[in-house]
Amino acid sequence: MSSRLTVVYDACVLYPAPLRDLLMHLALTDLYRACWSDRIHDEWTRNVLANRPDLTPAQLNRTRQLMNAHVRDSLVAGFEGLIPSIDLPDPDDRHVAAAAVHCGASLIVTFNLRDFPAQALAPFHLAARHPDDFVADLLDQEPARVLEAVARHRRSLKHPPRSADDYLDTLQAQGLTQSVAMLRRWDAAI
Repeated sequence: MSSRLTVVYDACVLYPAPLRDLLMHLALTDLYRACWSDRIHDEWTRNVLANRPDLTPAQLNRTRQLMNAHVRDSLVAGFEGLIPSIDLPDPDDRHVAAAAVHCGASLIVTFNLRDFPAQALAPFHLAARHPDDFVADLLDQEPARVLEAVARHRRSLKHPPRSADDYLDTLQAQGLTQSVAMLRRWDAAI
């Protein structure tokens, strides 16, 4: 993957904090350009607040602000006019594809692959990838830079600190099974 690759993170990969934080650390490697929109932010934060009454809107707003501030050129705006031209099984997902088209992305990173069928995305030169496939591809192509981001992410976890095994178990629970299998070979570097 090259730094010219642009990806859009769907709300479902930003919802779980461990995966979101890993994806943010990977975005900071400049292996690719990571993007999202305010609508995508609204979707993941709304769902987190619905399921985590211990969190406040202010806490999640701070997370949004940090994401936007630290990942260069990440916030996509002005795509709304494209939404009606996109036909997806779930019309509520059209805004994600429209944001991807607008920012020139070639990938949508999502767990919901059935919501983004290849034939619907092909006219826009766009594809959907599961986050596990996305991270595994990054590991195949740039293992040192990905390992550095993964190690930086694990070291950032202070409350509580996580051993490499605990950290990898958490990522596996997020659905990153093949990525974790690859990372376990380098657990001493994590």
